Amino acid sequence: MSPQTTPIKLDLKKDEQLTIEWADGQVSKYSISLLRTMCPCAQCKQVRAEKSGTKPRLQILPGNFANPIVATGASLVGNYAMKIDWSDSHNSGIYSFEYLREIAPKS
Repeated sequence: MSPQTTPIKLDLKKDEQLTIEWADGQVSKYSISLLRTMCPCAQCKQVRAEKSGTKPRLQILPGNFANPIVATGASLVGNYAMKIDWSDSHNSGIYSFEYLREIAPKS
């Protein structure tokens, strides 16, 4: 892993955001809605590819969106990724640190 994809601190506020401090000094802040929208699982990626531009992404992804989405838990996957469990019962996405750096919002 490079300094750009090596986190030195992860801070998840389950109903607000994930903040990552990277080894290269950058700090990335991801809203919970962005993380859920950009779930990297195969099913969500396929839905985004098929429906891109036709509806807001959050409404077309698998899951129950009757209530606001929050992270209900998170765990590290080896030393390369994290898995987030969502309040809509969706939990199959593994967010590699490389992927998280790619989707990091620009400040």
